[in-house]
Amino acid sequence: MENPDKVHKSPYKIKVEKGKKYSWCSCGLSKKQPFCDGAHKEEGKFGSVKYIAEENKEIYFCGCKSTQRQSFCDGTHSKI
Repeated sequence: MENPDKVHKSPYKIKVEKGKKYSWCSCGLSKKQPFCDGAHKEEGKFGSVKYIAEENKEIYFCGCKSTQRQSFCDGTHSKI
């Protein structure tokens, strides 16, 4: 697999909890989008991106997998 699968053209709005660790799927193969379920291990090229919430809040995890901000939506999906 050369590039990640573009599974969702818009971001996922997720309410995160302070101190909790989240693993964002960077390959697009996970069945638990936007989070990793280990599906990348078969391909070997992509890995999950860890995020630890510093506070309780809503954030936007990238769904198109084209972000330059490592897991967070940067609006790239609007260009594809």
